[in-house]
Amino acid sequence: MDLHLNGRRALITGSTAGIGFAIADGLAREGASVVVTGRTQAAVDGAVARIRKRASKVEVNGVAADCATAEGAARVIAQVPDVDILVNNLGIYERKAFFDIPDADWMRFFEVNVLSGVRFARHYAPAMVRRGWGRIQFISSESALNIPREMIHYGMSKTAQLSISRGLAMELAGTGVTVNAVLPGPTTTENTGRLRQARAQAEGRTVEEIEADFFAKARPTSLLRRFTSPEEVANLSVYLCGAGASATTGAALRVDGGVVNAIM
Repeated sequence: MDLHLNGRRALITGSTAGIGFAIADGLAREGASVVVTGRTQAAVDGAVARIRKRASKVEVNGVAADCATAEGAARVIAQVPDVDILVNNLGIYERKAFFDIPDADWMRFFEVNVLSGVRFARHYAPAMVRRGWGRIQFISSESALNIPREMIHYGMSKTAQLSISRGLAMELAGTGVTVNAVLPGPTTTENTGRLRQARAQAEGRTVEEIEADFFAKARPTSLLRRFTSPEEVANLSVYLCGAGASATTGAALRVDGGVVNAIM
């Protein structure tokens, strides 16, 4: 399928690894010029080089900045003042019991996972509206609907993304700019892989045993019964950026392996 992304420019926050990188890489392969972001220049340079090897005919650039802060967002916007596609992928997570989560952590999760996307959408959407075409995405999580007991603050931030995505889609109704949320399920990334490896070593078990235990106890409703890959998540995200997804807006689309036990 030709997604008609040639000539489109995309910004993907938090895109030097994991799902964000897979989305940037997928968009570049479809012909879009992409801008990746990360907190360090080394990580940004590495991601840019990897994408250029796979998509040599498109423009690939990067900006090193902390997109979770207003200062970092301003730095990105100064270097990339206009885009056609915005994918708000930046996010953090951690396992922590509710009674151990201090106010500062609640604020940090809201700042990183929610306000970062608000800032970028607030800047880029008006120009998209003037052109009559644009794509805005919030990479949420199945945890927005299936709140994880072990990280309620994370679930809160992901649910907030759904509200913002739907509300912004309503605000931009009829403009040619679509706004959607993508809800991945448990996904294997560099970071989650390291965490499972560390846990396995600490408990004297294999990674396979840790993963089997996770789906048996923490996500028993999973129909896939395995971790998805970043590329599997990116497939949906990239499609939503294309011309063929022009009638999909205001939606929360799941690529969660069936974890959420609901028909929606």
